[in-house]
Amino acid sequence: MSRARSAQPDPRDTLRSGLPDRYLTPDDIAEMFGVPLETVYQWRKKRTGPPGFRIGKHVRYDPAEVQTYVKQRKSVDRAAA
Repeated sequence: MSRARSAQPDPRDTLRSGLPDRYLTPDDIAEMFGVPLETVYQWRKKRTGPPGFRIGKHVRYDPAEVQTYVKQRKSVDRAAA
């Protein structure tokens, strides 16, 4: 029997309330930003999204670096407006 999706905390809420105690997965990033998973992989390939790193064959994201990335994007958008 599979676990219910609601058993997992929403990664967006975790980043708003503080840093999670685990590294984020590409699925977490896709859900946080409301984009397809393939977009997350393209960001990584093009080095345009939040910085990730590999643990073996798995890509993970440090929540602190994702938060920094969001702050940088916000400041760039404000400066352009």
